Amino acid sequence: MNPSSDPTQGLRDALRVSPENVPLRRHLAETLMGLGRAPEAEAEYREALKRSPEDTALKLGLASAFDRQGKSSAALVIVEDLVKRRDTPASAFLLHARLLLKGGDAERAVRAYKSALDADPDSADPELASRLGIGAGPDSAVSEGRLRAGGGDREERPESPDVERPKIAFADVGGMDALKEEIRLKIIHPLANPEIYRAYGKPLGGGILMYGPPGCGKTHLARATAGEVRAGFLSIGIHDVLDMWIGSSERNLHGIFDNARSHKPCVLFFDEVDALGASRTDMRQAGGRHIINQFLSELDGATSSNDGVLVLAATNAPWHLDSAFRRPGRFDRILFVPPPDAPARASILGILCAGKPQGTLDFEAIAARTDGFSGADLKSVVDVAIERKLSEAMKKGALQPLATRDLIDAAKSVKPSTKEWFATARNYALYSNAGGIYDDILKYLKM
Repeated sequence: MNPSSDPTQGLRDALRVSPENVPLRRHLAETLMGLGRAPEAEAEYREALKRSPEDTALKLGLASAFDRQGKSSAALVIVEDLVKRRDTPASAFLLHARLLLKGGDAERAVRAYKSALDADPDSADPELASRLGIGAGPDSAVSEGRLRAGGGDREERPESPDVERPKIAFADVGGMDALKEEIRLKIIHPLANPEIYRAYGKPLGGGILMYGPPGCGKTHLARATAGEVRAGFLSIGIHDVLDMWIGSSERNLHGIFDNARSHKPCVLFFDEVDALGASRTDMRQAGGRHIINQFLSELDGATSSNDGVLVLAATNAPWHLDSAFRRPGRFDRILFVPPPDAPARASILGILCAGKPQGTLDFEAIAARTDGFSGADLKSVVDVAIERKLSEAMKKGALQPLATRDLIDAAKSVKPSTKEWFATARNYALYSNAGGIYDDILKYLKM
């Protein structure tokens, strides 16, 4: 975007002069949300929270930015903390209600909505109330979050996502050599040598669970896996499965697996799988248990063979996943996806800078100064450097090539987002490491 036509440019210029101005940064984040630029708004809310970590409005704004991007689990973590506090704003309860409804927990969504009205009667949202069946008439199929017995047809949902044919392969993924080799052993070699594997009674399929800090390439690696074996690719988020209607989530999940089976070989990828497969011991709602039981049944191929269906899943919180998913035949390979190492960071930076005006860039030198950065963090580094070069180009009226110093300076303004994740993961690896499943975390932390 041309800086002169960017309505946020004035705010950004002001923040360069006064980077500690929290109200100004919040105003920029809200403006970005209004423009539909949620990823940029997320970055600004994060920066503001570093300076004012207990600001309720900033936390609610970050949760809204997560929700706008489909990161429902991350949004729910923030909101469920906010609604426990005193003087919680009605807008927090409303967002809580929407997130619960997306997650299929309509009854709790009704309670959250009513809490919003208690906090502020003027906060009523007629559209949301209608979806929840609040104040519904006798002919309505849903009332107070519950499907009436013998109710009408369930609301129409989008068809199962289309099967992609990814054009990227492992060569397009920087680093991750050990992970690629694990995937080759579990997925690629069986497809390339089916007779040998069948002779030993090994099915052509199986499951791999990838976990690690956000932004480290789990989804990108899953898509590259499909491209490597020229298989179909189905990317599934929680919104593709969860439904407020009784029994519909289970039917959606079965339909997704059937779609994959009809397009085999197919890589079926579940993002934020912990939202679908949370530990049943932590659940209060029976509906969540039914979904997990259905998921386990589909993984086992109880009613249809999964031969040729390759199931990959990603999570930032493997400790929240029900232990039954780790049994043989399900997600029996659990792979830690760490932040990229120095060679991988150099490779990622080269990919991100490709096609942009540049001089001779020393990616190794930049990589050496970005230890602990995720792939998403590196993209932020490049974005910051480009914004600065754009401003310079507009002033001089000519293209200004990126230089090594530009990226190094930009890296100083971006904090690695993985530190917070490792602070939590370290505790699980030290004190809840049954069977050594988190040994890779301890190895990475050199503990």
